Amino acid sequence: MKKLGLLLLSMLAITLMLGGKALAGVVVGPNDSVYFVTYYSNANTSGAPDGTLRIVNDGSEATMAPEGVENGTLWAAIYVFDDSQELRSCCACVITSDGLLSESVNKELTSNEFTGRGEMTRGVIKVISSSTWDPTAPWPSTGLRGWMTHIQATTTTLAAGKQAVEKGPFFVTETALADSNLSMTEQGNLGTLCSYGLTIGSGYGLCPCTVEDYDF
Repeated sequence: MKKLGLLLLSMLAITLMLGGKALAGVVVGPNDSVYFVTYYSNANTSGAPDGTLRIVNDGSEATMAPEGVENGTLWAAIYVFDDSQELRSCCACVITSDGLLSESVNKELTSNEFTGRGEMTRGVIKVISSSTWDPTAPWPSTGLRGWMTHIQATTTTLAAGKQAVEKGPFFVTETALADSNLSMTEQGNLGTLCSYGLTIGSGYGLCPCTVEDYDF
């Protein structure tokens, strides 16, 4: 009986440490992620299909509200880097509770970039689940989940001193965005780089956002 009492007290202590979430059936830990990374490949490449970034709002920030009154709105703060580790475009796209955002790699994420140096073919995409519309000052808030289609080449040619040339046929794979650790330094760097790029680019570098729930 004493052992049972100690066990119940231990369970109660753990529940209180979790803020009562265990009683509410809420899973804590990895599911509370606010920062995600992925890559894009063979973008703007002849004969290759377009890649797509898809993000949903899981509704975890929604509250009780009258029918038809939207709440729990989040923004996907998106930062697109090239394969030289340079930020080339950024934006924050709205996603309402239970909504879907679909972004084309060719037509949106890499179509309007800061430098004007030409088409981007491969690089890194970072996403912050944010409660603000401003990509230069993201405010992390849980609730977004995402997936990315990747365009895989079957032939790669490496020329001395030149960039790799990838050829088809091309195949499409899809993976979930990788949960990552968002430090204050990384958050500040992304916002600052985005701010500098949008300012110096004089309007260039702001990636357009698809109308919510319009998929392709």
